Amino acid sequence: MPSELAEGVVAGNRRALARAISHVEADNAQGRELLADLYSRTGRAQTIGITGSAGAGKSTLVGALAREQRKRGRTVGIIAVDPSSPFSHGAILGDRIRMQDLTADGGVFMRSMASRGNLGGLAEMASGVVDLMDAAGFDVVLVETVGAGQDEVEVATATQSTVLVANPGGGDDVQSMKAGLMEIAQIMVVNKADLAGADTAVMQLRGLLAIAEPRAWQPPILKAIARTGEGVPELVDAIDKHQAHVRSDEHAEAERQGLVESQILSLVRAALYREALGAARAEGSIDTLVEEVVLRTRDPRSAATTLIDALRQRWMKP
Repeated sequence: MPSELAEGVVAGNRRALARAISHVEADNAQGRELLADLYSRTGRAQTIGITGSAGAGKSTLVGALAREQRKRGRTVGIIAVDPSSPFSHGAILGDRIRMQDLTADGGVFMRSMASRGNLGGLAEMASGVVDLMDAAGFDVVLVETVGAGQDEVEVATATQSTVLVANPGGGDDVQSMKAGLMEIAQIMVVNKADLAGADTAVMQLRGLLAIAEPRAWQPPILKAIARTGEGVPELVDAIDKHQAHVRSDEHAEAERQGLVESQILSLVRAALYREALGAARAEGSIDTLVEEVVLRTRDPRSAATTLIDALRQRWMKP
């Protein structure tokens, strides 16, 4: 039987949703139970990841997308993954400040999350928070990543549609995207299109797409000015088209299965990392290995192998 908190989330109670998100972020037993109880209620929302290099205007674009979705009568949940403070490990909350006008809209719910140094640029529990917002009945869930560039590819494991944001004058950034972000983006948008070089950025993206592996869905390349809202309705239209593709196209079944597999493996990888690090620190073995590598009496790879072997032995104990 679903818990009272789970029922509150499904009923659209914002306070219950906020509490549920806190449990999921903490990765505690109640959070895991909530996600298990509510997963059957997910799959209805459009889930959209917004990623790209720092300075591309992702926050402004997310705000513009939310306003356009509200004009279309849709409720919107926003997950803004901010950089973590090196001291408190909490989110810096810059995105919440930039979208402050949306907080007064009853059809918008915003949550900032700390990246906590996650190598994927996306907080580990973000996919769980997406599921909570989906179960809470939001029509659209937007996930904005930190903006570290190449390592943002994990956004693809948490959302159905990934929007890659580039900007004029970012030629080097665009070139660096081809081995990662380019492969996971379903929609590409050149923001700040009123600046010189916008057409050049579009041409660069088209060139990179031309040499990419062919896919059932061909990513469109759009231009927008998020600050004024120009091009945002066309971007929402493109997102709607991709969502329709994901939900109905016969080629999309493999994409859905691939997304779920990536999500599972991402969570497994993170859980194994935490367990290995916790065990190593508890036993003090990590300190010894670090000292040996620093003194160059052991190489890093054999140190890692030793740590893995110790973890395997720990698991085999009754």
